[in-house]
Amino acid sequence: VGLLIIVKAIKNAVVCLVLLPRFLVAAVVFWLLDFLCIRKRVFFRMREQVGDAMDPPLCISDSNRLFSLESLKAVWHGHKLDFLKAAHLGHGAPDAEVVQLEDQRRARILDYARGERPLILNFGSCT
Repeated sequence: VGLLIIVKAIKNAVVCLVLLPRFLVAAVVFWLLDFLCIRKRVFFRMREQVGDAMDPPLCISDSNRLFSLESLKAVWHGHKLDFLKAAHLGHGAPDAEVVQLEDQRRARILDYARGERPLILNFGSCT
């Protein structure tokens, strides 16, 4: 059990080190987009308020900001899921397990492939 915990901790550390540069780039992009959106909103509101001294001071809500802790957590989670997924562009498809509806028998998707004939999976209805 102890060795399993150490292996999992090492895997998590490697994933964090690999994802850190991608995450930092995404965070900078969010900061720039947030800065540009806020600056545009401030200038737009300033133009509307010119000449009216009775208006309250300009304030911007933090609830709709791109560069927030929640958005950064979502970006980190998305990068982590993308990195750990089983299917990757340019690589072979994962051979997932499927259950037949008739008899609840378990099989692998590639068990249905025959020779050079392509295997087509339909995930939905035609209606």
